[in-house]
Amino acid sequence: MKTVREKIEERESLFLSPLASKSANTKGRKKFEEPCPLRTEYQRDRDRILHSKAFRRLKHKTQVFFSPYDDHFRTRMTHTLEVSQIARTISRALDLNEDLTEAIALGHDLGHTPFGHSGERVLNELMPDGYRHNEQSVRVVEFIEDLNLTQETLDGILNHSYECMPNTLEGQVVRLSDKIAYINHDIQDAIRANIIKTDCIPQESVQYFSTTNRIRITKLVNDIVETSYGKDTILMSDECFDQFVKLRNWMFGNVYSNSPAKLAEDKAQNVIRRLFESYCEDLHKKFPSATNEQVLRTACDYVSGMTDRYVLIKFEENFLPSPLVQKNQDEFLFKLAQMNGLEQ
Repeated sequence: MKTVREKIEERESLFLSPLASKSANTKGRKKFEEPCPLRTEYQRDRDRILHSKAFRRLKHKTQVFFSPYDDHFRTRMTHTLEVSQIARTISRALDLNEDLTEAIALGHDLGHTPFGHSGERVLNELMPDGYRHNEQSVRVVEFIEDLNLTQETLDGILNHSYECMPNTLEGQVVRLSDKIAYINHDIQDAIRANIIKTDCIPQESVQYFSTTNRIRITKLVNDIVETSYGKDTILMSDECFDQFVKLRNWMFGNVYSNSPAKLAEDKAQNVIRRLFESYCEDLHKKFPSATNEQVLRTACDYVSGMTDRYVLIKFEENFLPSPLVQKNQDEFLFKLAQMNGLEQ
């Protein structure tokens, strides 16, 4: 009798687009594993990401607003779930592999730092080769948590950023869905925070997209489906892309780069910088034979994986006088040190 997995693979062969990634044809994992009788390879990837520690930590990582006073503001986890929902809708409409799409979407931001892109910018300054959250996301699933994902999922996670292009259509779907999700939910959050008002949104964008979040998302999704159907690239129509870029540029000018949402950015970056430097000093003392590269890499792995609230707890422990605080011994920092080859 055929296994459940084999039946799913047959359905993929029969019903998915010829351009879709078929799980039976995956390029595989770095370390061979026997096939699962119930799940395809991409379903296994999705489940491993969903059950990872890095995924759970996304619930306490900044999307745009630091430590929001309101539970309805997005976090990095709710952003990830919204990306997944949009991407799955597009993939389903285009007869692509929804399981691969979901795996990539759930894993694409695992390497994000505390305090969002402001945290990423300070680590980019501190690391000699820079810091990019997409590359760290791959490092998290490949090295730190060793999830042994398929090559297709890793490619989609690595290349989800704006300047990259994934090799699979499913990865390309996530790449655009990420942009659709953050522009739309960040408009909602900025309005909720009284940073912008609905009537401040450029009239050209309002006329093209509407002021309603669901209508705006629906228009973008429909445009991608209509423009991409049967093609070997996922893209928007020229008109829709032009309007989307204008709205995105307006958001950068009014919310992302120049708004009250950024007032605490210097303080947040200072917290990360001081912790990073402190951990580097501790590691050099504990592992005197370690190279500077090993020390920097270990401190980066540790700090970048922290949640917003945990990085503040560690800052308080390390820099604020309080004899009542029982300092955590940073066991995971030293575990990372061993993983990165540091020896005493």
